[in-house]
Amino acid sequence: MLTHVPGRAPGTCGERFAVLDPAVGEAFDEAPDQHPDELDAVVDRAHAAWRGWRADPVARTTALLAAADAVEAAGADLAPLLTREQGKPLAESYAEIARTAARLRYFAELDPGPQPITDGRPVRSEIRWRPIGPVAAIVPWNFPLQLASAKFAPALAAGNTMVLKPSPFTPLATRLLGSVISTALPEDVLTIVTGREPLGARLASHPGIRHVTFTGSIPTGRAVAEGAAASLARVTLELGGNDAAILLEDVDVERIADRLFWAAFRNCGQVCMAVKRVYAPARLYSQVVEALAQRAKSAVVGAGLDPESQLGPVNNAPQLARVECYTTQALADGARAAAGGHRLDRPGYFFAPTILADVPSDSRVVTEEQFGPVLPVLRYGSLDEAVEAANGTGFGLGGSVWGTDLDRAEAVADRLECGTAWINHHAELSLAQPFAGIKESGVGVAGGPWGLYGNLRPFVVHRPEEA
Repeated sequence: MLTHVPGRAPGTCGERFAVLDPAVGEAFDEAPDQHPDELDAVVDRAHAAWRGWRADPVARTTALLAAADAVEAAGADLAPLLTREQGKPLAESYAEIARTAARLRYFAELDPGPQPITDGRPVRSEIRWRPIGPVAAIVPWNFPLQLASAKFAPALAAGNTMVLKPSPFTPLATRLLGSVISTALPEDVLTIVTGREPLGARLASHPGIRHVTFTGSIPTGRAVAEGAAASLARVTLELGGNDAAILLEDVDVERIADRLFWAAFRNCGQVCMAVKRVYAPARLYSQVVEALAQRAKSAVVGAGLDPESQLGPVNNAPQLARVECYTTQALADGARAAAGGHRLDRPGYFFAPTILADVPSDSRVVTEEQFGPVLPVLRYGSLDEAVEAANGTGFGLGGSVWGTDLDRAEAVADRLECGTAWINHHAELSLAQPFAGIKESGVGVAGGPWGLYGNLRPFVVHRPEEA
Protein backbone atom coordinates (compact mmCIF):
# COMPACT_ATOMS: atom_id res chain seq x y z
CA MET A 1 0.00 0.00 0.00
CA LEU A 2 1.17 3.50 -0.79
CA THR A 3 1.44 5.95 2.04
CA HIS A 4 1.31 9.70 2.19
CA VAL A 5 3.51 11.15 4.92
CA PRO A 6 2.21 14.51 6.16
CA GLY A 7 4.56 17.35 5.43
CA ARG A 8 7.00 15.23 3.39
CA ALA A 9 7.67 15.18 -0.33
CA PRO A 10 10.45 12.90 -1.53
CA GLY A 11 13.24 14.65 -3.37
CA THR A 12 12.35 18.19 -2.32
CA CYS A 13 13.56 20.63 0.30
CA GLY A 14 13.22 24.29 1.14
CA GLU A 15 10.08 26.35 1.53
CA ARG A 16 6.66 24.77 1.97
CA PHE A 17 3.07 25.97 2.07
CA ALA A 18 0.05 24.75 3.99
CA VAL A 19 -2.73 22.69 2.40
CA LEU A 20 -6.15 23.16 3.99
CA ASP A 21 -9.02 20.73 4.48
CA PRO A 22 -12.07 22.69 3.23
CA ALA A 23 -14.39 20.67 5.46
CA VAL A 24 -12.82 22.28 8.54
CA GLY A 25 -10.94 25.26 7.07
CA GLU A 26 -7.67 24.25 8.71
CA ALA A 27 -4.29 23.04 7.48
CA PHE A 28 -3.69 19.30 7.54
CA ASP A 29 -0.48 19.01 5.51
CA GLU A 30 2.15 20.89 3.52
CA ALA A 31 3.51 20.85 -0.01
CA PRO A 32 6.79 22.08 -1.51
CA ASP A 33 6.73 25.73 -2.55
CA GLN A 34 9.12 25.35 -5.46
CA HIS A 35 10.93 28.42 -6.73
CA PRO A 36 10.48 29.49 -10.37
CA ASP A 37 14.24 29.29 -10.88
CA GLU A 38 14.01 25.51 -10.35
CA LEU A 39 12.04 25.17 -13.59
CA ASP A 40 15.12 25.53 -15.80
CA ALA A 41 16.54 22.23 -14.57
CA VAL A 42 13.11 20.55 -14.59
CA VAL A 43 12.45 21.52 -18.21
CA ASP A 44 15.97 20.52 -19.25
CA ARG A 45 15.40 17.05 -17.80
CA ALA A 46 12.02 16.82 -19.54
CA HIS A 47 13.71 17.69 -22.83
CA ALA A 48 16.39 15.05 -22.30
CA ALA A 49 13.77 12.41 -21.45
CA TRP A 50 11.81 13.33 -24.57
CA ARG A 51 14.51 11.95 -26.85
CA GLY A 52 14.01 8.41 -25.64
CA TRP A 53 10.27 8.62 -24.95
CA ARG A 54 9.37 9.76 -28.47
CA ALA A 55 11.45 7.04 -30.14
CA ASP A 56 9.44 3.91 -29.24
CA PRO A 57 5.63 4.04 -29.68
CA VAL A 58 5.21 0.40 -28.64
CA ALA A 59 7.06 0.99 -25.37
CA ARG A 60 4.95 4.12 -24.75
CA THR A 61 1.74 2.18 -25.12
CA THR A 62 2.95 -0.52 -22.75
CA ALA A 63 4.06 2.05 -20.18
CA LEU A 64 0.81 4.03 -20.29
CA LEU A 65 -1.30 0.90 -19.90
CA ALA A 66 0.84 -0.10 -16.93
CA ALA A 67 0.36 3.41 -15.51
CA ALA A 68 -3.42 2.99 -15.79
CA ASP A 69 -3.23 -0.27 -13.85
CA ALA A 70 -1.10 1.41 -11.19
CA VAL A 71 -3.61 4.26 -10.81
CA GLU A 72 -6.46 1.84 -10.29
CA ALA A 73 -4.46 -0.17 -7.77
CA ALA A 74 -3.71 3.01 -5.79
CA GLY A 75 -7.35 4.11 -5.57
CA ALA A 76 -7.66 3.41 -1.85
CA ASP A 77 -4.73 5.75 -1.17
CA LEU A 78 -5.56 8.46 -3.70
CA ALA A 79 -9.29 8.86 -3.06
CA PRO A 80 -9.23 9.86 0.64
CA LEU A 81 -6.38 12.29 0.04
CA LEU A 82 -8.22 13.86 -2.90
CA THR A 83 -11.37 14.26 -0.81
CA ARG A 84 -9.40 15.67 2.12
CA GLU A 85 -7.88 18.51 0.08
CA GLN A 86 -10.64 19.10 -2.48
CA GLY A 87 -13.76 18.44 -0.40
CA LYS A 88 -15.83 16.29 -2.76
CA PRO A 89 -17.62 13.16 -1.52
CA LEU A 90 -15.42 10.09 -1.44
CA ALA A 91 -17.47 8.29 -4.10
CA GLU A 92 -16.78 11.16 -6.49
CA SER A 93 -13.06 10.93 -5.76
CA TYR A 94 -13.11 7.24 -6.66
CA ALA A 95 -14.97 8.12 -9.87
CA GLU A 96 -12.31 10.70 -10.70
CA ILE A 97 -9.56 8.11 -10.24
CA ALA A 98 -11.42 5.64 -12.46
CA ARG A 99 -11.75 8.30 -15.15
CA THR A 100 -8.03 9.03 -14.88
CA ALA A 101 -7.14 5.38 -15.50
CA ALA A 102 -9.67 5.10 -18.34
CA ARG A 103 -8.22 8.16 -20.05
CA LEU A 104 -4.71 6.71 -19.90
CA ARG A 105 -5.95 3.53 -21.55
CA TYR A 106 -7.93 5.40 -24.19
CA PHE A 107 -5.03 7.53 -25.37
CA ALA A 108 -2.47 4.73 -25.04
CA GLU A 109 -4.36 2.81 -27.70
CA LEU A 110 -4.85 5.65 -30.20
CA ASP A 111 -2.55 5.32 -33.20
CA PRO A 112 -1.65 8.51 -35.10
CA GLY A 113 -0.41 6.50 -38.06
CA PRO A 114 0.80 7.89 -41.38
CA GLN A 115 -1.84 9.42 -43.64
CA PRO A 116 -1.42 9.30 -47.43
CA ILE A 117 -2.22 12.39 -49.50
CA THR A 118 -3.99 11.70 -52.78
CA ASP A 119 -3.93 14.75 -55.03
CA GLY A 120 -3.44 13.38 -58.57
CA ARG A 121 0.27 14.11 -58.82
CA PRO A 122 2.87 11.45 -59.67
CA VAL A 123 4.26 11.79 -56.15
CA ARG A 124 3.62 9.66 -53.13
CA SER A 125 2.98 12.08 -50.28
CA GLU A 126 2.45 11.07 -46.68
CA ILE A 127 1.74 12.89 -43.42
CA ARG A 128 3.67 11.52 -40.48
CA TRP A 129 2.84 12.82 -37.04
CA ARG A 130 5.63 13.91 -34.74
CA PRO A 131 5.61 14.96 -31.06
CA ILE A 132 6.35 18.59 -30.37
CA GLY A 133 8.48 18.44 -27.21
CA PRO A 134 8.04 19.24 -23.51
CA VAL A 135 4.48 20.28 -22.63
CA ALA A 136 3.44 22.41 -19.64
CA ALA A 137 0.10 21.80 -17.95
CA ILE A 138 -1.53 24.03 -15.33
CA VAL A 139 -4.49 22.42 -13.61
CA PRO A 140 -7.24 23.85 -11.34
CA TRP A 141 -8.58 22.59 -8.03
CA ASN A 142 -12.05 21.29 -8.94
CA PHE A 143 -11.00 18.01 -10.62
CA PRO A 144 -7.26 17.84 -9.91
CA LEU A 145 -6.60 14.30 -11.11
CA GLN A 146 -9.13 14.07 -13.90
CA LEU A 147 -8.07 17.35 -15.50
CA ALA A 148 -4.40 16.47 -15.04
CA SER A 149 -4.96 13.22 -16.92
CA ALA A 150 -6.89 15.08 -19.63
CA LYS A 151 -3.60 16.86 -20.28
CA PHE A 152 -0.88 14.31 -19.61
CA ALA A 153 -2.57 11.27 -21.19
CA PRO A 154 -2.74 12.68 -24.76
CA ALA A 155 0.57 14.53 -24.43
CA LEU A 156 2.47 11.44 -23.29
CA ALA A 157 0.69 9.16 -25.75
CA ALA A 158 1.79 11.50 -28.54
CA GLY A 159 5.41 11.08 -27.48
CA ASN A 160 5.88 14.30 -25.54
CA THR A 161 7.07 14.78 -21.98
CA MET A 162 5.24 16.97 -19.47
CA VAL A 163 5.79 19.31 -16.55
CA LEU A 164 2.51 19.61 -14.64
CA LYS A 165 1.59 22.17 -12.01
CA PRO A 166 -1.53 21.57 -9.88
CA SER A 167 -3.39 24.28 -8.02
CA PRO A 168 -1.82 25.22 -4.66
CA PHE A 169 -5.22 24.40 -3.14
CA THR A 170 -4.96 20.74 -4.27
CA PRO A 171 -1.33 19.69 -4.74
CA LEU A 172 -1.13 16.55 -2.64
CA ALA A 173 -3.22 14.00 -4.53
CA THR A 174 -1.58 15.14 -7.76
CA ARG A 175 1.87 14.60 -6.28
CA LEU A 176 0.84 11.16 -5.14
CA LEU A 177 -0.64 10.42 -8.57
CA GLY A 178 2.67 11.43 -10.12
CA SER A 179 4.50 9.04 -7.81
CA VAL A 180 2.12 6.23 -8.73
CA ILE A 181 2.48 6.81 -12.47
CA SER A 182 6.26 7.20 -12.22
CA THR A 183 6.50 3.49 -11.37
CA ALA A 184 5.50 2.76 -14.97
CA LEU A 185 7.24 5.61 -16.84
CA PRO A 186 10.88 6.48 -17.52
CA GLU A 187 12.34 9.17 -15.29
CA ASP A 188 11.39 12.78 -16.08
CA VAL A 189 8.70 11.89 -18.60
CA LEU A 190 6.09 13.32 -16.21
CA THR A 191 7.18 15.80 -13.56
CA ILE A 192 4.89 17.40 -10.97
CA VAL A 193 5.89 20.81 -9.63
CA THR A 194 4.02 22.54 -6.82
CA GLY A 195 4.09 26.08 -5.57
CA ARG A 196 2.44 29.46 -5.48
CA GLU A 197 2.76 32.22 -8.02
CA PRO A 198 4.80 33.17 -9.93
CA LEU A 199 5.59 29.47 -10.50
CA GLY A 200 2.72 28.98 -12.96
CA ALA A 201 3.49 32.17 -14.87
CA ARG A 202 7.13 31.16 -15.21
CA LEU A 203 6.16 27.68 -16.43
CA ALA A 204 3.77 29.06 -19.05
CA SER A 205 6.43 31.41 -20.41
CA HIS A 206 9.40 29.06 -20.18
CA PRO A 207 11.33 29.04 -23.48
CA GLY A 208 11.86 25.27 -23.32
CA ILE A 209 8.13 24.51 -23.36
CA ARG A 210 6.52 23.89 -26.74
CA HIS A 211 2.85 23.55 -25.75
CA VAL A 212 1.03 25.09 -22.79
CA THR A 213 -2.32 23.59 -21.78
CA PHE A 214 -4.32 25.36 -19.10
CA THR A 215 -7.71 24.98 -17.44
CA GLY A 216 -9.00 27.82 -15.28
CA SER A 217 -10.41 31.32 -15.31
CA ILE A 218 -10.58 33.62 -18.32
CA PRO A 219 -8.27 36.32 -16.84
CA THR A 220 -5.61 33.75 -15.97
CA GLY A 221 -6.03 32.12 -19.36
CA ARG A 222 -5.26 35.42 -21.04
CA ALA A 223 -2.12 35.77 -18.92
CA VAL A 224 -1.06 32.21 -19.81
CA ALA A 225 -1.52 32.93 -23.52
CA GLU A 226 0.53 36.11 -23.24
CA GLY A 227 3.31 34.24 -21.47
CA ALA A 228 3.35 31.42 -24.02
CA ALA A 229 3.45 33.92 -26.88
CA ALA A 230 6.97 34.97 -25.90
CA SER A 231 8.34 31.66 -27.19
CA LEU A 232 5.52 31.08 -29.73
CA ALA A 233 4.46 27.96 -27.84
CA ARG A 234 1.17 26.33 -28.79
CA VAL A 235 -1.67 26.95 -26.32
CA THR A 236 -4.78 25.01 -25.38
CA LEU A 237 -7.06 26.93 -23.02
CA GLU A 238 -10.19 25.52 -21.38
CA LEU A 239 -11.59 28.55 -19.63
CA GLY A 240 -14.79 29.45 -17.82
CA GLY A 241 -18.32 28.32 -18.51
CA ASN A 242 -21.75 29.77 -17.79
CA ASP A 243 -23.86 27.01 -19.31
CA ALA A 244 -27.54 27.68 -19.82
CA ALA A 245 -30.29 25.05 -19.65
CA ILE A 246 -33.43 25.92 -21.62
CA LEU A 247 -36.61 24.13 -20.59
CA LEU A 248 -39.24 23.89 -23.33
CA GLU A 249 -42.99 24.18 -22.85
CA ASP A 250 -43.48 20.42 -23.19
CA VAL A 251 -40.90 19.46 -20.58
CA ASP A 252 -41.92 16.97 -17.88
CA VAL A 253 -40.60 18.87 -14.86
CA GLU A 254 -40.71 16.06 -12.32
CA ARG A 255 -39.13 13.63 -14.73
CA ILE A 256 -36.10 15.79 -15.40
CA ALA A 257 -35.75 17.62 -12.07
CA ASP A 258 -33.21 15.23 -10.52
CA ARG A 259 -31.01 15.23 -13.61
CA LEU A 260 -31.21 18.99 -13.91
CA PHE A 261 -30.43 19.56 -10.23
CA TRP A 262 -27.34 17.34 -10.21
CA ALA A 263 -26.15 18.76 -13.53
CA ALA A 264 -25.90 22.05 -11.63
CA PHE A 265 -24.79 20.89 -8.17
CA ARG A 266 -22.41 17.96 -8.69
CA ASN A 267 -19.07 18.67 -7.01
CA CYS A 268 -20.81 21.51 -5.17
CA GLY A 269 -21.37 23.32 -8.49
CA GLN A 270 -17.62 23.52 -9.07
CA VAL A 271 -17.72 22.16 -12.61
CA CYS A 272 -16.80 24.28 -15.63
CA MET A 273 -19.58 22.75 -17.72
CA ALA A 274 -22.22 22.58 -14.99
CA VAL A 275 -25.64 24.11 -15.55
CA LYS A 276 -25.26 27.63 -14.17
CA ARG A 277 -28.48 29.23 -15.45
CA VAL A 278 -31.94 27.75 -16.02
CA TYR A 279 -34.46 29.35 -18.36
CA ALA A 280 -38.01 28.14 -17.72
CA PRO A 281 -41.22 29.09 -19.59
CA ALA A 282 -43.55 31.37 -17.64
CA ARG A 283 -46.28 28.72 -17.42
CA LEU A 284 -43.95 26.24 -15.70
CA TYR A 285 -41.74 28.68 -13.82
CA SER A 286 -43.13 28.18 -10.30
CA GLN A 287 -43.15 24.40 -10.72
CA VAL A 288 -39.53 24.38 -11.87
CA VAL A 289 -38.40 26.60 -8.99
CA GLU A 290 -40.23 24.46 -6.44
CA ALA A 291 -38.92 21.16 -7.83
CA LEU A 292 -35.32 22.38 -7.72
CA ALA A 293 -35.77 24.00 -4.30
CA GLN A 294 -37.09 20.76 -2.82
CA ARG A 295 -33.99 18.94 -3.98
CA ALA A 296 -31.70 21.66 -2.70
CA LYS A 297 -33.32 21.56 0.73
CA SER A 298 -33.06 17.77 0.95
CA ALA A 299 -29.46 17.42 -0.27
CA VAL A 300 -27.14 16.22 2.48
CA VAL A 301 -24.22 18.64 2.88
CA GLY A 302 -21.18 17.57 4.86
CA ALA A 303 -17.55 16.51 4.87
CA GLY A 304 -16.63 14.43 1.86
CA LEU A 305 -15.28 11.62 4.03
CA ASP A 306 -18.74 11.20 5.60
CA PRO A 307 -20.50 8.49 3.52
CA GLU A 308 -23.84 10.25 4.03
CA SER A 309 -22.69 13.46 2.33
CA GLN A 310 -24.01 14.26 -1.13
CA LEU A 311 -22.42 17.69 -1.37
CA GLY A 312 -19.15 18.74 0.18
CA PRO A 313 -17.79 22.20 0.94
CA VAL A 314 -16.67 24.87 -1.48
CA ASN A 315 -12.98 24.19 -2.00
CA ASN A 316 -11.41 27.37 -0.66
CA ALA A 317 -12.09 30.60 1.21
CA PRO A 318 -11.74 32.97 -1.78
CA GLN A 319 -14.21 30.93 -3.79
CA LEU A 320 -16.65 30.79 -0.87
CA ALA A 321 -16.45 34.58 -0.61
CA ARG A 322 -17.18 34.89 -4.33
CA VAL A 323 -20.23 32.62 -4.09
CA GLU A 324 -21.52 34.53 -1.08
CA CYS A 325 -20.92 37.89 -2.77
CA TYR A 326 -22.82 36.95 -5.92
CA THR A 327 -25.72 35.54 -3.90
CA THR A 328 -25.95 38.50 -1.55
CA GLN A 329 -25.87 40.91 -4.46
CA ALA A 330 -28.63 39.00 -6.29
CA LEU A 331 -30.84 39.08 -3.19
CA ALA A 332 -30.20 42.80 -2.82
CA ASP A 333 -31.19 43.22 -6.47
CA GLY A 334 -34.59 41.66 -5.75
CA ALA A 335 -34.01 37.93 -6.19
CA ARG A 336 -35.68 35.46 -3.83
CA ALA A 337 -33.92 32.48 -2.25
CA ALA A 338 -36.31 29.58 -2.80
CA ALA A 339 -33.71 27.46 -1.00
CA GLY A 340 -30.48 28.33 0.79
CA GLY A 341 -28.94 31.71 0.13
CA HIS A 342 -26.38 31.70 2.95
CA ARG A 343 -23.30 30.10 4.43
CA LEU A 344 -23.88 27.20 6.77
CA ASP A 345 -23.09 27.90 10.41
CA ARG A 346 -20.36 25.34 10.91
CA PRO A 347 -16.58 25.10 10.49
CA GLY A 348 -15.31 24.81 6.96
CA TYR A 349 -16.33 26.39 3.66
CA PHE A 350 -19.94 25.27 3.47
CA PHE A 351 -22.65 27.13 1.56
CA ALA A 352 -26.27 26.00 1.55
CA PRO A 353 -27.46 24.63 -1.81
CA THR A 354 -29.22 27.67 -3.23
CA ILE A 355 -32.00 28.16 -5.77
CA LEU A 356 -32.58 31.80 -6.72
CA ALA A 357 -35.91 32.88 -8.23
CA ASP A 358 -36.97 36.20 -9.77
CA VAL A 359 -33.32 37.09 -10.48
CA PRO A 360 -32.69 40.22 -12.56
CA SER A 361 -31.15 39.17 -15.87
CA ASP A 362 -28.22 41.55 -15.39
CA SER A 363 -27.28 40.20 -11.95
CA ARG A 364 -23.69 38.96 -11.73
CA VAL A 365 -24.92 35.51 -10.68
CA VAL A 366 -26.48 35.32 -14.16
CA THR A 367 -23.92 37.09 -16.33
CA GLU A 368 -20.77 35.69 -14.69
CA GLU A 369 -19.63 32.25 -13.54
CA GLN A 370 -20.51 31.69 -9.88
CA PHE A 371 -18.78 28.26 -9.71
CA GLY A 372 -20.52 27.11 -6.57
CA PRO A 373 -23.77 25.64 -5.18
CA VAL A 374 -26.00 28.47 -6.44
CA LEU A 375 -28.43 28.24 -9.36
CA PRO A 376 -30.52 31.13 -10.73
CA VAL A 377 -33.81 30.24 -12.46
CA LEU A 378 -35.05 32.80 -14.97
CA ARG A 379 -38.50 33.16 -16.52
CA TYR A 380 -38.95 33.59 -20.26
CA GLY A 381 -41.90 34.53 -22.44
CA SER A 382 -40.86 33.41 -25.92
CA LEU A 383 -38.39 30.77 -27.01
CA ASP A 384 -36.48 33.32 -29.08
CA GLU A 385 -36.06 35.36 -25.91
CA ALA A 386 -34.65 32.34 -24.06
CA VAL A 387 -32.17 31.48 -26.82
CA GLU A 388 -31.01 35.08 -27.06
CA ALA A 389 -30.48 35.22 -23.29
CA ALA A 390 -28.65 31.89 -23.25
CA ASN A 391 -26.29 33.17 -25.95
CA GLY A 392 -26.00 36.63 -24.44
CA THR A 393 -22.77 36.26 -22.46
CA GLY A 394 -19.11 36.05 -23.40
CA PHE A 395 -19.09 32.37 -22.46
CA GLY A 396 -19.57 29.50 -24.90
CA LEU A 397 -18.63 26.20 -23.25
CA GLY A 398 -21.84 24.15 -23.15
CA GLY A 399 -25.60 24.32 -23.01
CA SER A 400 -28.64 22.07 -22.94
CA VAL A 401 -32.29 21.89 -23.99
CA TRP A 402 -34.93 19.90 -22.10
CA GLY A 403 -38.26 18.70 -23.51
CA THR A 404 -40.26 15.71 -24.75
CA ASP A 405 -40.24 16.54 -28.48
CA LEU A 406 -36.65 15.54 -29.22
CA ASP A 407 -36.65 16.90 -32.78
CA ARG A 408 -37.74 20.31 -31.56
CA ALA A 409 -35.27 20.21 -28.69
CA GLU A 410 -32.47 19.38 -31.11
CA ALA A 411 -33.46 22.26 -33.36
CA VAL A 412 -33.23 24.62 -30.39
CA ALA A 413 -29.91 23.10 -29.29
CA ASP A 414 -28.55 23.81 -32.76
CA ARG A 415 -29.10 27.52 -32.10
CA LEU A 416 -26.92 27.59 -28.98
CA GLU A 417 -23.55 29.33 -29.27
CA CYS A 418 -21.34 26.85 -27.46
CA GLY A 419 -18.96 23.96 -28.02
CA THR A 420 -21.23 21.15 -26.75
CA ALA A 421 -25.02 20.97 -26.52
CA TRP A 422 -26.93 18.25 -24.71
CA ILE A 423 -30.60 17.28 -24.88
CA ASN A 424 -32.31 16.16 -21.66
CA HIS A 425 -28.98 15.82 -19.87
CA HIS A 426 -25.91 17.94 -19.30
CA ALA A 427 -22.17 17.78 -18.62
CA GLU A 428 -21.70 14.20 -19.80
CA LEU A 429 -18.63 13.56 -21.95
CA SER A 430 -17.22 10.53 -23.72
CA LEU A 431 -13.47 10.10 -23.83
CA ALA A 432 -13.81 9.84 -27.62
CA GLN A 433 -15.47 13.21 -28.23
CA PRO A 434 -13.90 16.64 -28.69
CA PHE A 435 -14.33 19.17 -25.91
CA ALA A 436 -13.91 22.81 -26.79
CA GLY A 437 -15.46 26.15 -25.98
CA ILE A 438 -16.07 29.15 -28.19
CA LYS A 439 -15.90 32.88 -27.49
CA GLU A 440 -14.13 33.44 -24.15
CA SER A 441 -14.53 29.83 -23.04
CA GLY A 442 -11.46 28.50 -24.73
CA VAL A 443 -8.87 28.02 -27.43
CA GLY A 444 -8.04 24.64 -28.95
CA VAL A 445 -9.60 21.21 -28.49
CA ALA A 446 -9.26 18.54 -25.82
CA GLY A 447 -10.61 15.01 -25.88
CA GLY A 448 -10.72 12.22 -28.42
CA PRO A 449 -8.32 12.03 -31.37
CA TRP A 450 -8.43 15.84 -31.53
CA GLY A 451 -6.76 15.99 -28.13
CA LEU A 452 -4.02 13.66 -29.34
CA TYR A 453 -3.35 15.60 -32.56
CA GLY A 454 -3.22 18.81 -30.55
CA ASN A 455 0.02 17.42 -29.12
CA LEU A 456 1.51 16.50 -32.51
CA ARG A 457 2.77 18.34 -35.56
CA PRO A 458 2.50 17.15 -39.16
CA PHE A 459 5.67 16.15 -40.98
CA VAL A 460 5.15 15.63 -44.70
CA VAL A 461 7.32 13.39 -46.87
CA HIS A 462 7.12 13.63 -50.70
CA ARG A 463 8.52 10.70 -52.68
CA PRO A 464 8.40 10.41 -56.47
CA GLU A 465 7.03 7.22 -57.98
CA GLU A 466 10.27 6.77 -59.91
CA ALA A 467 13.89 7.78 -59.20
